[in-house]
Amino acid sequence: MRELTFWWMAFRPKTLSASVVPIMVATTLIFAFHQEVRWGIILCALMGALFIQIGTNLLNDAIDFKKGADGEGRIGPQRVSQYGLIKPERVMIGGWVSFVLATLCGIPLVWSGGWVIVAIGILSLICGYAYTGGPFPLAYKGFGDLFVILFFGVVAVGGVYYLQAGTYETPALIAGLQVGLLATVLIAINNLRDHKSDALVDKRTLAVRFGVRFARVEIATMVLLPYLLNILWLYSGYLWVSLLPLISLPLALRLIRRIFVNEPSLLYNHFLGEASRLHLIFGSLLSIGFLIS
Repeated sequence: MRELTFWWMAFRPKTLSASVVPIMVATTLIFAFHQEVRWGIILCALMGALFIQIGTNLLNDAIDFKKGADGEGRIGPQRVSQYGLIKPERVMIGGWVSFVLATLCGIPLVWSGGWVIVAIGILSLICGYAYTGGPFPLAYKGFGDLFVILFFGVVAVGGVYYLQAGTYETPALIAGLQVGLLATVLIAINNLRDHKSDALVDKRTLAVRFGVRFARVEIATMVLLPYLLNILWLYSGYLWVSLLPLISLPLALRLIRRIFVNEPSLLYNHFLGEASRLHLIFGSLLSIGFLIS
């Protein structure tokens, strides 16, 4: 039972809403456009996305430890490899098993969506590993933020929409960007918190490359852009879609203010939780807007 607790910790459950929210938004977007929803496809897409994220988290846990990024000076949440709770080799195996399960979940999606879904699936798995592994680790080269915007936003929402509607349209792109930007806030806060320890192991995140001030402006920009994109929903005639997410704006402004007035420290672990809740609340309000439009 204790080991199961450690594995659950390694999955990073507080971050898994990053996989759930885009599927939820894409499904309600289908409702808004009066398309038939195939719930079996939605379930397979959700499970596949969760397994890819869990696999990425596990590989990140083991690889960061081996590269020294999760050393004694790290102030982020506890990692199972770092504290010896699970051997890094077993964590790596767990990551690959998760990718295999994601592939199995993707078989019905390929059957439904064809070669487009094959390409998306293969690219998602490759990038999931390449986030911290391989000869060009994205997170170590400053491309981690872009990866999250694309795969936990644009690709996730657009892929599910394509599976249901058989086409890709501008509304899926807008919703995907909104969801992806807010998901990336978690990565950006994480990188800002760890910029000193990351620099020591040559993990060249954007916070390391361009400094603390840039990282704060980046976070503020990614928090606020989804609200500005609501103007496009208003222009398209989706009044509730444009207005309901504004309920979460005070939470967004509070998060931005706290990032700017507090130096990177253990306190940023609480900000990660706030960013995760903001992502979930914004996505839920956006989804409700689609349902009642």
